[in-house]
Amino acid sequence: MKRPVNLTPAQLRRLPLPALDDSGDKETRGRVLVAGGSTENPGGLLLAAEAAIRAGAGKLQLATADSVAAAVAIAVPEARVFAFPAAGSEGVDPGAAKKLAERADRVDALLIGPGLVDEDAAGRLAQGVLKRIEKPAVVLDAGGLAALRRDPRALAHLEGRAVLTPHAGEMAQLLGMERDEVEADPEAAARRAAEAFGAVVALKGSETIIVAPDGRACRYTRGGVGLGTSGSGDVLAGLVVGLLARGADPLRAAAWGVFLHGEAGNALARRHGAVGFLAREIPGEVPRILHRASSP
Repeated sequence: MKRPVNLTPAQLRRLPLPALDDSGDKETRGRVLVAGGSTENPGGLLLAAEAAIRAGAGKLQLATADSVAAAVAIAVPEARVFAFPAAGSEGVDPGAAKKLAERADRVDALLIGPGLVDEDAAGRLAQGVLKRIEKPAVVLDAGGLAALRRDPRALAHLEGRAVLTPHAGEMAQLLGMERDEVEADPEAAARRAAEAFGAVVALKGSETIIVAPDGRACRYTRGGVGLGTSGSGDVLAGLVVGLLARGADPLRAAAWGVFLHGEAGNALARRHGAVGFLAREIPGEVPRILHRASSP
């Protein structure tokens, strides 16, 4: 078993992101589709959307319930927004999975979950999309993770092109464990999930553990208490999907995403205090940190 490597700027330089092409355009940095949002929580989608662009993705598309699509389009003018039938106030109707999958196969990276408040409906939607797609790398977060409770092999055909971003409670549900068991040995839980689902797993916590199916692992230990705030996980998922769109492999995207998320929180804590900053403030810190960490 490979011991987790601590994520530091020096270590990340050994896992460089794909080089930017100075002569390229937005197409060369990839297309992202984020599926989520609901009448009760459109904000989760908005947070993930901005994070994906701040991580450097070239083109942004959003898929959400028709009840909030117009408002989302105004709030994120950088995005192309697709409206799908709503399931009450809970988000996109699972019956839209086929059409959503058609959109997803035209992008480089897909995130399902932010802002989907009904886990059962979100799980059915994500399961329906996953079984139909072939092209994109995938991030499952929040409600999207419920697809794996319905079908543990839902990601098998993607051949490792997936990242899961659960917190301890979601991990416990995925593995049929108690939350305190996960928290007692998060590395073991992350390794079990990575092997079971064939995906990179970033298990969020005071220390975030990232494990690939082949056993490679890393750990971020500098996360501050302020990151435990509403919407913070949506930002992390958006960072990871943006990095996937740029061409980073799943382990690299997860490692850089976790590092950028944590360091952005630390920068905000130095300015505002350990707690009290907002998830919406995290993405704005990312470009500067990304530039600095990527520089020789």
